Amino acid sequence: MRKQGKPGRIRLAAGALWTVMLLCVLSGIYALHARSAEVVARKRELPVYSVERNDSKIAISFDAAWGGDNTEKLLDILDENDVKATFFLVDTWVTRYPDLVKAVFARGHEIGNHSTTHPQMSRLSREGIRKELSTVADHIEELTGVRPTLFRPPYGDYNNDVVLTARAAGYQVIQWSVDSLDWKNRGAEDLVRRSTQNVHSGDIVLFHNDSKYILDALPAILKSYREQGLQVVPVSLLLLPGETTIDLQGRMRPAPTTVPEV
Repeated sequence: MRKQGKPGRIRLAAGALWTVMLLCVLSGIYALHARSAEVVARKRELPVYSVERNDSKIAISFDAAWGGDNTEKLLDILDENDVKATFFLVDTWVTRYPDLVKAVFARGHEIGNHSTTHPQMSRLSREGIRKELSTVADHIEELTGVRPTLFRPPYGDYNNDVVLTARAAGYQVIQWSVDSLDWKNRGAEDLVRRSTQNVHSGDIVLFHNDSKYILDALPAILKSYREQGLQVVPVSLLLLPGETTIDLQGRMRPAPTTVPEV
């Protein structure tokens, strides 16, 4: 057998190197497609954080889970400013303050579901999620005659099971795009600033009904919205009718229209 010279060995090594490189490239392409397929298969379901609107409408919402001392005065301030809001209620609050639940509803505000025990919903089974939704909804319906159709997960915590289970139960899942951070009790001035700067049409603002400075700050907040030309409506009236989609930022938009083939 004839022994290969140095040039032949070099060509052979180069060929082997190119083969290895080609296999690496092909392997990388395969892995990329596999990851892409996995991402599609594991598409994240998002709640509504804000709504695409150009009519200067926003929504303000109050989560109620603990105290109730501020609530009557809070309702008075909303009445004085002719504003209707959305209150997301936890069942412990509903059962402790049934008269306040009735007052919120009687004054024309919207009531949403904020769970039964205020858990981290993403840690629950689907059956556990359904139970958290149904118990408080039953009690709200008993007090008001209306079953809630909006759900806000406690702590803003959710996963695909939470969103899909809530939707299957007839809920639109709602988060927020402007966080007042009122629970940090940093003072009325800070609360006004956080709630009124960089607020745009379609935003949903988060408050808590019994935060320390809400009564001091709310009149100034509502005045600022008026001066900015923003109209406050309940969350359900902010949502878009018809077919919609939610983009990667959680913004509700009209569903893309398809052009029929000619």
